[in-house]
Amino acid sequence: MPNKDVQPRAIMVQGTGSDSGKSLIVAGLCRAFAKRGLTVRPFKPQNMSNNAAVTEDGGEIGRAQALQARACGVQPHTDMNPVLLKPEGETGAQLVVGGQMRGQVTAKDFRTFKETLLPEVLSAFERLKADCDLVIVEGAGSPSEVNLRVGDIANMGFAQAANVPVVLAGDIEKGGVIAQIVGTHAVLMPSEQALIKGFIINKFRGDVSLFEAAMTDIEARTGWSGLGVISWFSDAGKLPKEDSASLGRWAETGRGDGERKIRIAAPRLPRIANFDDLDPLMSEDDVEVMMIEPGQAIPGDVDVVVLPGSKSVISDLRALKSEDWDVDIAAHVHRGGLVVGLCGGYQMLGARISDPDGIEGDAGEELGLGLLDVETVLTGDKTLEQVTGVERATGINIAGYEMHIGLTEGPARHTPWFHLQDGREEGALSSSGQVMGTYLHGVFASDPFRHDFLSRLRENRTGGAAYEQGVEQTLDALAAHLESCLDLDALLGCAE
Repeated sequence: MPNKDVQPRAIMVQGTGSDSGKSLIVAGLCRAFAKRGLTVRPFKPQNMSNNAAVTEDGGEIGRAQALQARACGVQPHTDMNPVLLKPEGETGAQLVVGGQMRGQVTAKDFRTFKETLLPEVLSAFERLKADCDLVIVEGAGSPSEVNLRVGDIANMGFAQAANVPVVLAGDIEKGGVIAQIVGTHAVLMPSEQALIKGFIINKFRGDVSLFEAAMTDIEARTGWSGLGVISWFSDAGKLPKEDSASLGRWAETGRGDGERKIRIAAPRLPRIANFDDLDPLMSEDDVEVMMIEPGQAIPGDVDVVVLPGSKSVISDLRALKSEDWDVDIAAHVHRGGLVVGLCGGYQMLGARISDPDGIEGDAGEELGLGLLDVETVLTGDKTLEQVTGVERATGINIAGYEMHIGLTEGPARHTPWFHLQDGREEGALSSSGQVMGTYLHGVFASDPFRHDFLSRLRENRTGGAAYEQGVEQTLDALAAHLESCLDLDALLGCAE
């Protein structure tokens, strides 16, 4: 419960560009201030990501806000991310408002009406603020994108409308961090410059003392206070990944270091979604998870091929075929390998996917991989639900969430993978048992289920990571890291 003697406060973390580390900074600040005894809530006015989470109130928000909620010690809620854009093509996206799908929108159209969403954004913010001591807000992209300033609800547009002070984070890993911050100051309007109370340097490697003169120089050029330099946090890869920007660093975190590795391959689909499903597998020392890039073949010696979720399943299925990954997967099954399809990947494993109403693009259909005897029809209704159950064959408990459009039926549904607590049978298995599909995200986060699944691939394996416990420990470590790198008292003092 919030402290009734403390006036609710808020601070916003904006970045000098995309992938500047805002999401992790906010998560770390949420945990740090929560450990100080404050009731904290995360907030992101507008997010763009195909990695999403189902909330306790039956909606969806960006994966980063779900992690930040966890850092606060609370369940995720749709008020934490009132506007979510889920890209479906080069110029269009699915629009989610208040946790519910509101249709498809082009980038051009969204620019013209996004300011009409500001009242809903502000209402969600005020509801959060009324229920806590501190709201930590995350911006999107960069406030220096002045071509997007008109009608902005993600950065300075929101900050000014809600009168929330801002801390600017610069990414030194990209280079030119002094220019990033000073250049941002130069393009902002005076009223926007006044809202920024301080700046942070993120992702620093080496001797931080070597940057002291630069901090002083930035302060002199901007009039903003330097709140600290965040040195490189090597355990960041242990936390759930938010968006496709993290895929470029997959090789740094996807490799197991144990002997006799279990090798898992996942094709990188153009509209890959909720690929954080793979994170628990990556947490195991004896598991190597490979993201197969376009132009690469799926290696012939992998144990499992995982087809992850997709935001545009027919389009991604066609892309999969154009890479000849369908041939690689068929050969993998012929050699006795396992194939797991998650959500969109499950749909691809069937005989056919139909989109008669053009829900995810042009109306049409596409033949599937034919590895499961099911067919999918994409429908306008979206399923959003947190679920629990058991693996039907073993009785091992699982938990996860559904987030999908479409109905999948066929003979293979008579041999489901899971039995849910509400009595439903979920997923499908092939007659050989080598191919399995499910709409459930997050099942591999259940430690007993994941350990048993991997033990079937390698007898007498010694791996046994505690994934959820590891996430909690990493959030604690991140909070401690920020406490050591930043002046959190000064940062809290900036909040209004």
